[in-house]
Amino acid sequence: MADSVLYPRESAKFIADHSKDVKIKTSAIGPLAKLLIEKSTKNEFNLGSWKQHELNPQASDQAAIDWVFFCDTLNFSFWSEDDSKKFMVRYKEREYTGYWSLCAALNRALDEDIPLRDPKYYSAVTKEQLAHTFRSDSAYDIPMLEERLSNLHEAGAVLLEKYNGTFLTCIQQCDKSAQKLLQLIVSEFPSYRDETVFQGKKVSFYKRAQILIADLWLVCQGQGHGEFHDIDTITMFADYRVPQALVYFGVMEYSETLTDTLKKGTMLRSGDRLEVEIRGCSIWVIELVSEEIKKILAADPSLVGVKWNSILIDNYLWDYRRDHDKETKHIPMHRIRCIYY
Repeated sequence: MADSVLYPRESAKFIADHSKDVKIKTSAIGPLAKLLIEKSTKNEFNLGSWKQHELNPQASDQAAIDWVFFCDTLNFSFWSEDDSKKFMVRYKEREYTGYWSLCAALNRALDEDIPLRDPKYYSAVTKEQLAHTFRSDSAYDIPMLEERLSNLHEAGAVLLEKYNGTFLTCIQQCDKSAQKLLQLIVSEFPSYRDETVFQGKKVSFYKRAQILIADLWLVCQGQGHGEFHDIDTITMFADYRVPQALVYFGVMEYSETLTDTLKKGTMLRSGDRLEVEIRGCSIWVIELVSEEIKKILAADPSLVGVKWNSILIDNYLWDYRRDHDKETKHIPMHRIRCIYY
């Protein structure tokens, strides 16, 4: 990562300070922080929640790590123009859409003995082979197949050339530091280099790079290959869904101009001011919520053992938006097609 690029947290603070159409509502930060703490005390959400999803790996071995790397190399752009026309994968008698359709397709392929976790395979996979892997059980194909193919070829070649054909080697070179691993990822794997220019400064979000580190932490439950002494420096993963939850909970607010633009279904581009403001303010407000939680926990000894950081806050809000789709649907999603999220 070049010195001239602001890290995601620094980028978010800078963007939030200069944002015109997205505002952070500080009065709502305390109530959201208290709600999240309540979820932990009732054991409704915690570090182990990630493992509870039936599609996520249950082991914490090299195979699980390479599963996570494959998924996050392709973890972008699953939304549909029309909710009735979604890419869908049927796996073990359940139907999956959105991000989970990617995981279901990967697990289906592994069941069919397609070695998708192996960069020897995916660095040379053909478009036809990948299309078969991501064949849809609806009438609608996965978006951006060509870009997914390109990402796999690029990532697989790097792993084979420099890292003994496994992402585990990357982890082992980073001394249990999430920030060192972040730098390695965005330096070595160009498709993860989620950067743009805002108000004359080069800023970064690194959504897929950070969620890759977070998923490693979660799949290993913070131990072994997933132990990072600085895991709390990882921010939320600025996408197109969590902002809806942030607006719903009142910690973020869109201007009338932005709301109208989004309700019209206007397609944004990477680096557009409105898109940057949404992503930057999303990161910063979750940092503020995380800080508020830390203050509450420090002041109340009865809450010892409660764990929240920006990763877990993001995961809770992402799940909440998906589980409460009807209640949050009135808040428009920003539409964009790109490889970064």
